[in-house]
Amino acid sequence: MITKSLPSLFTIGNLFLGIVAIILVFNGNPALAAVMVLIAMLLDGVDGRVARALNVQSEFGKELDSLSDVISFGVAPAFIIYVVAFQEMNPAAGWIVTALFPICGALRLARFNVISGVPGYFIGLPIPAAGGVLCTMALFQDHISNIILLIGTILLSLLMVSNIKYPNFKKVGIPKAAIWVIPIVVILAVVLALNSSPSVLTKLIFVPLVIYALYGLKKNVDTLFRRRRKQQREDVDTVKHEA
Repeated sequence: MITKSLPSLFTIGNLFLGIVAIILVFNGNPALAAVMVLIAMLLDGVDGRVARALNVQSEFGKELDSLSDVISFGVAPAFIIYVVAFQEMNPAAGWIVTALFPICGALRLARFNVISGVPGYFIGLPIPAAGGVLCTMALFQDHISNIILLIGTILLSLLMVSNIKYPNFKKVGIPKAAIWVIPIVVILAVVLALNSSPSVLTKLIFVPLVIYALYGLKKNVDTLFRRRRKQQREDVDTVKHEA
């Protein structure tokens, strides 16, 4: 019974940290709130792997994971960016863009649950990556204008509901014999995060998250250019053949 519940416990931990992040940001600690989101990303990354390693995947676990992701990586990062950057802006713009992010995240998760994707890829930017970028991006508020943050939030929202393909690293499994190591790794990650400078830690993690978000965009642009060049060559060959 405990073995079957282990993946769901990680998922609930993800949800718990998302709620804690919301509480922290409204208590004036957005940097620590961002750390909670990043730790939630770790839990989100292992729950599915643990379920597959133990062969206890279920529709219940899948739906619970999606609902938790909406809170931890949709609502929590949106509140962080709102309190840090959008609160002093035009209310209509701040409210709409803040709401847009979790709405697009929910749409992306709903699509993921009902539509078969491309093997080895996600269709659209995964909400954990988008939420991680958004909550860490908020910490650069002193160095980036609020307009840029607003545009960045809109871009992340649109990437989630786009048809751009992103590599799926969740298929990298965990040996069943190594399951017992996961709680230790999570505890060490939490201790490290809480004993490090939240601002420095989140800004370091910001870089690989942004690279991942831009990677899919670049691959999509490269594919479009390749298709255009192929079409141009085919058109040239057709003209030569007709001549």
